[in-house]
Amino acid sequence: MSQMTKRALAASLKKLLNQKPLNKITINDIAEDCGISRMTFYYHFKDIYDLVEWVCVEDAAKILEGKKSYDTWQEGFLNIFQAVLANKPFVMNVYRCVSRERIEQYLNPLIRQLILDVVEEKSAGMALDEGDKRFIAGFYEYAFVGVMLEWIGGNMKEEPAVIVERVSRLIHGNIVRALNEFRLDKPLHSNQND
Repeated sequence: MSQMTKRALAASLKKLLNQKPLNKITINDIAEDCGISRMTFYYHFKDIYDLVEWVCVEDAAKILEGKKSYDTWQEGFLNIFQAVLANKPFVMNVYRCVSRERIEQYLNPLIRQLILDVVEEKSAGMALDEGDKRFIAGFYEYAFVGVMLEWIGGNMKEEPAVIVERVSRLIHGNIVRALNEFRLDKPLHSNQND
């Protein structure tokens, strides 16, 4: 029942975002649209931004299901772009009403698990520090989120498949190369200028 109520609140938020900006939507508006009390809203979420974040995480889980391996990350990334495009009124409304940092908070969970799973897969059997793996994943997460923010800021004009192809060409083999650079069992080079 709890998930059903959360989904109903999410649907109401998306519906209302097609009618007015995020900063003009109140918890009363969402509760009234759902036919629930304000207290029921607060039972599930602390504020509207918490609901927005939940929507992003839930959507990401559906989008990335089975698309978090090295061989399928491009498809997962493309699915994220397509989902953002399919929810353009919602995304653009949030983008215009909140800070860039808040948008990054919403996008990071979409990308984080995708990249972490690829790093985990490609580092299997390697002697690596967990902190180094998180650092590498974080680097790529930040790059992917930056690419997506630029695209959203440009009103999503460029075709998602073109962007994903460019990213793919740019990083092809680089995650494995980065992991190899951080191996704990990597032989030391005698030449310091490498």
